[in-house]
Amino acid sequence: MGNERAAKLSLPTMTAMVVGSMVGAGVFSLPSLFAEQTGVIGALVAWTVAGGGMFALAVVLQRLALRRPDLDTGIYAYARAGFGRYMGFFSAFGYWASACVGNVTYVVLITSTLGAVVPGLGAGDTPLAFVVCSAMLWAFYWLVTRGVTQAAAINRVVTVAKVMPIVVFVLLALFCLDTHVFAENLRGGDLGSLFGQVKGTMLATVFVFLGVEGASVYSRHARRREDVGRATVLGFLSVFAVFASVTIVSYGILSADRIVALRQPSMGGVLEAAVGSWGAVLVGVGLVIAVLGAYLAWTLMAAEVMYAAALDDDMPRFLRRTSRGDVPVAALALSTALAQVFLVVTLFSADAFTFALSLTSALVLVPYALAAGFGLRGARGTDAAVAAVAVAYTLFLIYAAGLKYLLVSLIVYAPATVLYVMARRERRERAFAPAEWAVFAVTVAGAVCGVVFLATGRISL
Repeated sequence: MGNERAAKLSLPTMTAMVVGSMVGAGVFSLPSLFAEQTGVIGALVAWTVAGGGMFALAVVLQRLALRRPDLDTGIYAYARAGFGRYMGFFSAFGYWASACVGNVTYVVLITSTLGAVVPGLGAGDTPLAFVVCSAMLWAFYWLVTRGVTQAAAINRVVTVAKVMPIVVFVLLALFCLDTHVFAENLRGGDLGSLFGQVKGTMLATVFVFLGVEGASVYSRHARRREDVGRATVLGFLSVFAVFASVTIVSYGILSADRIVALRQPSMGGVLEAAVGSWGAVLVGVGLVIAVLGAYLAWTLMAAEVMYAAALDDDMPRFLRRTSRGDVPVAALALSTALAQVFLVVTLFSADAFTFALSLTSALVLVPYALAAGFGLRGARGTDAAVAAVAVAYTLFLIYAAGLKYLLVSLIVYAPATVLYVMARRERRERAFAPAEWAVFAVTVAGAVCGVVFLATGRISL
């Protein structure tokens, strides 16, 4: 019930999986997320750092796909091969949880967008929005159960449809760009040092680049093994320029203060200021298409990682169950259920969208760091240099995320170890090796600190 039944996907379809998972909610919120933290100069530096770091990670994944063709579902498999079963479990769970929270971000942003015409939806954080979001979660569950190849084909069509409004936004913003406004936004006002400004944008850049690993996660479905690496690099390069352009041209339409004050999706407010109300409508339509496509891609990848971990006995065996359409239905149901839980949490968050976005980014940092670390082991020459850059970048991201999201991530990670212990008991094996006990202890200690800090108000959602 593994590779021999796996549906085979072509290079264009796998590239669309990468682009489809990267071009989602994040790009439509970039103008305000960046304007809140930095000006034009800081944004250029931030995109240079983020683009270089993520490209290094993409190249590492490409090289690993060729060096270790025996390892499917890249991010998880690389952590397991390099650092043992428990760290492999951490990588699988962290990546899966990140995908589930990311899907919450998507449905919240859809309802926030519709809130402009349906006041009861608010900013995606009202009881009505909760009901609508929940309906969308389970509707997608039903859609994906129809089959992997059908879902991937839909994603390929949606990917093309959702990129077009973003390209139109960049072209229109360039045409309407006011050089005086752009010059005023160069330095970011009173936002502090350039380093601090760049650091403040890092979680936002991680969020929009999530999905660069999409082809490696779904590598068991590749028609040809070399397509995994090609799809990764092609997907990354095809969206990087778009992301940076959306951010930079926005500084030439409105002052940073006005951009920050825009409701999400802030891209709509920017285009409305440039060309009128139809601009906001265009962005809104593009956002709905983009988010639905990204949700589909992330739902597929989240279930795939849990399924692969179950096949390797790092997750309970019930997660191995698949449908006739090659869909890991048990993992898919658990993914949708976790997204539903996080959707409840957003009701109690001061800013549901920003909280979900930042937590999504923070949860995926451990899987990224472990994959980069595995890429460094045994690498030589240029491969070693690129992997070293990827490792340094992922460690910097963990630092940039800050204490709040590190502790909240550990609150999510610690109880998940129950799944790992269940898997070990099914094989009648001991739960942890000696070194793994230390990792478990640190994780639990961090989770306890996180709970205490939340209870005492030292950190808040």
